This record gives sequence, C-alpha cells and structure tokens, in this order.
Amino acid sequence: MYLVGRKLGYRGQEALWEMYAQGQLAIHECSAMERRRMRSLMAQYQDTHTDLADASLVAAAETLRTRRIFTLDSHFFAYRLANGDAFEVTP
Repeated sequence: MYLVGRKLGYRGQEALWEMYAQGQLAIHECSAMERRRMRSLMAQYQDTHTDLADASLVAAAETLRTRRIFTLDSHFFAYRLANGDAFEVTP
C-alpha cells in the first residue's frame, strides 16, 4: 500500500482497497511462526536493508506455498524462498 501510494497516490491505494473488497486480493494475517521467520530474514538480508514489508512477503509466500508476489519494490528479486527458489514478481 505504501509503494502504491508513492507511485500512484490515493487513487492507486483506493483501487487496491476496491480489489480487496471485490475478493480479487487477500490480506494475509501472519502467525507467530511467520514473525520469527521475518526476524530471521531481516538478519539474513541485513546488508540489503530488508524491511518488515519485504520479510513479511517472503514469510507469507513460504506459508502459502507460492512463488508469485505482487510488489512494486524493484529490489525484491534479491530474495529467495527457504528452498532457494526465486520469486515470480508481478508486475
């Protein structure tokens, strides 16, 4: 939401909320296990200045067993799943 707001302003954020309202987008609630994984990822990738948003996407993807990620973050290609697989980044 932050990056959409920076790139597209409030209209972009509102479009994202509308996608959520129509069931086209899900918001994942993280578990305690995922929070521990996020902390571990932030330590592992500390040289790339990994933030909580990036770490939460990686942890959620691992939990949901998906490689497809939507992010406007241009450096997300640096991250890998626990098994070493690369992400399919959209857009």
